Amino acid sequence: MTAATTTLPGARIAGRTEPGEPHPVPRPDSGQVIAEAGWAGTDAVDRAVGAAREAAAGWAATPARDRAAALRAIAADLRAETEELGAIVCAETGKRLPEAQGEIGGSAKYFDWFAEAAAIAEIESGRTAPGRRFQVRHHPVGVVAALGTWNFPVSIPARKVAAAIAAGCPAILKASERTPVSADRLVAICERHLPPGVIGAVMGGPELANALIDHPDVAAVTFTGSTAIGRLVAERAARSFTRTVLELGGKAPFIIRPDADLADAVEHLMVAKLRNNGESCIAANNVFVHSSLREQLWDLLTERIGAVRPGAPEDPETDLGPMIDDAAAQRLRGLLAQAEADGAEVVRGQDGPAGDAYLPAALVACDRPTQLWDEEVFGPVLALRSYDDEDAVVAEVNGWGVGLAGYVCGTDLAAAEQLAERLRVGIVGINNGAPNTPEVPFGGFGGSGIGREGGMSGYLEFVEEQTIAVAR
Repeated sequence: MTAATTTLPGARIAGRTEPGEPHPVPRPDSGQVIAEAGWAGTDAVDRAVGAAREAAAGWAATPARDRAAALRAIAADLRAETEELGAIVCAETGKRLPEAQGEIGGSAKYFDWFAEAAAIAEIESGRTAPGRRFQVRHHPVGVVAALGTWNFPVSIPARKVAAAIAAGCPAILKASERTPVSADRLVAICERHLPPGVIGAVMGGPELANALIDHPDVAAVTFTGSTAIGRLVAERAARSFTRTVLELGGKAPFIIRPDADLADAVEHLMVAKLRNNGESCIAANNVFVHSSLREQLWDLLTERIGAVRPGAPEDPETDLGPMIDDAAAQRLRGLLAQAEADGAEVVRGQDGPAGDAYLPAALVACDRPTQLWDEEVFGPVLALRSYDDEDAVVAEVNGWGVGLAGYVCGTDLAAAEQLAERLRVGIVGINNGAPNTPEVPFGGFGGSGIGREGGMSGYLEFVEEQTIAVAR
């Protein structure tokens, strides 16, 4: 995208667009305005929920095979528009163009998977007992409010609305105000294949999210974001017993066992750390390396960090794009400065282009206490510490109280799996820096969330299970 030639609606309701108060959408690196986004008022929430409520009964009664066909058609359109939509995501978020295009393909997979899930769930499960026959029926929970975030502006909304639509629920997307262009395009694609009211969108600030959570006709809220904001969402939804699915932050540990293949571990670590410029809830956060491998790993990572090339996200030679804004980069600069003041060794990579949103990749030895080790980094900074006692690592990780993702590297797979099972973490990659896929549940322990997205678990979040007991 180039100049500010795109004007976005403030809302999409029952297949129609409504204007909103214009707000500029800037690129993270240059500040260039790529679009004018309309921000809707809270009255648009009433209209969007009303349209979804009117569509709910008809969509719930639509056979699963027809819902599945619509979802597959959406997936096909996403793949057909990968190049254009990937360019939009790249410009809005600053993630590298290949990653942005990969996100579109990954988003299509969610629609494909939940098409399968709808067909699987259509089969009624029957259980018998002496004198009785049990039937378990799935009823759509009702209107779903999907609250998205900016770092994966297509795939995160996709896994939310695809699950809701597959289950027979209308969905209303309130996307991040940072990335409205890609979200609007996603909803427009969905509208082509769904009855009016089954998909809708409202664009704007947090007051719209609050209005959706508070609306008496919203039956479920699915949110991705920080633990702090997720707690506020949960508290607000609890007033009306509105169902919540919360995918929140974490401090993903990356544990390198003494039997690990270090070269292999480094490859997985770089993927897990630098995905989306490090701005991912499942990005490797705290690296624990066995003390017998510590010096060798440090040398390998120093070389790799030094080779990471920051640059414009559209440039095929770029390894690392800009962070989402200047404030995010400045926060990490402060943590790095504090680590150095605390006596930590810091290795910085290559400088990027001019612009405060660019931050060099960095490696920090956190064997001494420093704030960087204690926080979710959410950027291209590796915090590393050695260990000798695996039990102590497990106790530390489980004591954090958040557990979304984690990683274990080792050649003894049985020992690696045993370690993974001891971690209170929702998804663990063993010798694998990209563990998530639409077919499996995704979500966290403790402060990392409530419920699961993906897999059959993600489908069941949006149905009420009814048991019918028939006497013989």
